[in-house]
Amino acid sequence: MQVPLIQLQCGVNSYDWGKVGKESAAAKYAAATESNQFSIENEKPYAELWMGTHPSLPSKDVETQRSLLDLIQDNKALMSLEISKKYGGKLPFLFKILSIRKALSIQAHPNKKLAEQLHAKDPKNYPDDNHKPEMTIAVTPFDGLCGFRPLKEITHFLATVASLRKLIGEDAAKEFEEAVSGHETSSSAEHTESNKKALQAAFSALMTKDKSTIAAGAKELVTSAEKEGENFAGGGGPSNNGKELADLVIRLNGQFEGDVGLFVLFYLNYVKLEVGEAMFLKADDIHAYLSGDIIECMASSDNVVRAGFTPKFQDIPTLTSMLTYSYAPISDQKMNPVDYPYVTLNRTAYSSSSSAILYDPPIEEFSVVKTELNGKGAKATFEAIDGPSVIICTAGSGSISVGPKTKQVKAGYVFFVGATAECILESDTEGFTTFKAFCELSGKETANGAS
Repeated sequence: MQVPLIQLQCGVNSYDWGKVGKESAAAKYAAATESNQFSIENEKPYAELWMGTHPSLPSKDVETQRSLLDLIQDNKALMSLEISKKYGGKLPFLFKILSIRKALSIQAHPNKKLAEQLHAKDPKNYPDDNHKPEMTIAVTPFDGLCGFRPLKEITHFLATVASLRKLIGEDAAKEFEEAVSGHETSSSAEHTESNKKALQAAFSALMTKDKSTIAAGAKELVTSAEKEGENFAGGGGPSNNGKELADLVIRLNGQFEGDVGLFVLFYLNYVKLEVGEAMFLKADDIHAYLSGDIIECMASSDNVVRAGFTPKFQDIPTLTSMLTYSYAPISDQKMNPVDYPYVTLNRTAYSSSSSAILYDPPIEEFSVVKTELNGKGAKATFEAIDGPSVIICTAGSGSISVGPKTKQVKAGYVFFVGATAECILESDTEGFTTFKAFCELSGKETANGAS
């Protein structure tokens, strides 16, 4: 029987927002696999490295050049019979490296029911029928817009950013303020529901304005940001100071001049992640990634509903109607990783403060373990699990072993490990870092993506 350890050849996408040439981690990792026949062009942007079975950019076995999808469908035990049956013989997750030079679109991903409807109606723009909850882990410092701000912050910006209030209209601004006043943080179901309706109305009032009106308002906004500095937006809200917001407006206007996204940022949390920090986005959560290199893991889908910071197809009616309109501080979306319990570190690993940290979102399709082996000869032995894993090395070098098979590992190398296989990682450098995405159904919540 084949040893369930397969080195993968993974493709990289070139999108305009990607980092250019060798500045892109996605490109460098793709080029590391010798069989890839991929060479980095110095002037070309490289945005995403894809690891998985999604048909848009499927991974292949380095040795045989067969697709990973073919291999796991031929041998269902590689994923486990239960997972193979549940997910139609496809890997449940899509694992990515993103290298972000400029803002991605303001977007959300549909829940399962909406994804099925959108795909049936418009398969060109919605290429599959799956939902797409996703998790982001910072590999380098990252910033982005994620989820709606606490309502008091939005009220503050409506009162202090004159061009925003003018754009959505005095009536819409007052209706929002009056609707949420006094119960912005109430946890009662009645208040929460009425707050969400008010937020939807205020956000839709912005998103449905015509482009010329938005562009004129954006000029006023940028002028204010340039002039007011630390006093911009009333000195900012509790989450972001005025200078930070002014700099953000100026920076994003340099990328997408006059775009509605310049105003959207006053509705959304502006978040910064340090290396190793992570956040989880449910289906129907609005977000826009702005800069940095990240590990991203998601349900296996490429559905995106866009509405700003992009020349691509925008579907504003769908976006404004699909969002959950949940509002919370960014601390509610940041994840709290814990020690991974199903790994054994050898003495060298312990003495060099090595670690295996679990990022475990409340869905069944995926979890991720970050392993850092900090000394030469440090070893991590992962217990067998009833599901598939995909492992990428992001720094250092070492080896990976499954049964009698051992493979060299360098930064950028990607491996598939089959279900029920013990896996051993061993470092031959001072710093050997890997990320392992895996699916194991036991003890995980069922994810249907619906709110």
